[in-house]
Amino acid sequence: MYASAKSALIFLPGLTADHRLFDKQIEYFKDTYRVLVWDAPGHASSYPFRLDFTLFDLATWLDEIFIEERIEDPIVIGQSMGGYVGQVYAQLFPEKLKGLVTIDSPSLQRKYYTAMELWLLKNMEAIYRIYPWKFLLKSGPKSVSTTDYGRKLMYDMMMIYDGDQERYARLAGYGYKIFSEAVEKKLSYEVKCPQLVICGKEDRAGSCIRYLKAYERNTGKSVQWIDKAGHNSNTDQPDIVNRLINEFLNNKIKEKLG
Repeated sequence: MYASAKSALIFLPGLTADHRLFDKQIEYFKDTYRVLVWDAPGHASSYPFRLDFTLFDLATWLDEIFIEERIEDPIVIGQSMGGYVGQVYAQLFPEKLKGLVTIDSPSLQRKYYTAMELWLLKNMEAIYRIYPWKFLLKSGPKSVSTTDYGRKLMYDMMMIYDGDQERYARLAGYGYKIFSEAVEKKLSYEVKCPQLVICGKEDRAGSCIRYLKAYERNTGKSVQWIDKAGHNSNTDQPDIVNRLINEFLNNKIKEKLG
């Protein structure tokens, strides 16, 4: 087991995805680390759940889970929306978070987004209601993944909502809304713990690549760009992503936790 029994890897899936998103990571790390995957409220095993919370509520509830599970040294690994929850956790509990890995998940800092982008994101529910479900089922997996495995996995996760497009539209729209509201708070969202930023070179979800290239320019920090990977890069190139995370844990975190 890991050197500290009070530490754990906390995996946070992206919007409309669930714990299966990290199957390849759990398989890789489960024998060395304590691992936990959280289906966010409204998703999979955390459904039904009233959609009246913020990203700050999610981060606070996450901390309550850590207390319940006696996790004192959490290392958060979040994909897309999961990465945003991780950044808010870093904002609220800077001394508790021991490491943050964001996968295809840009910074929440306001300077990266235009007012029009934020307005559009707040109105995505209507768009998801308008598109035919069969179109969403076909285009969704292709838009987030470059591989057969990744696309099949996203398709399977979307099929939870089959026959209830309203639930899918409401959940997706609400996620974009609370993301936009978090950005508009104009907080520092400074990550004080060691951080690893990963993004697929073929990420076509929104403007992730543009935001993260701007992040590199503004901070001087490097993003690990993954070849032949889309928005769900941890499912497209799991071996590469697992190696990067493992190196990050060994080089940046393990020694500090003792």
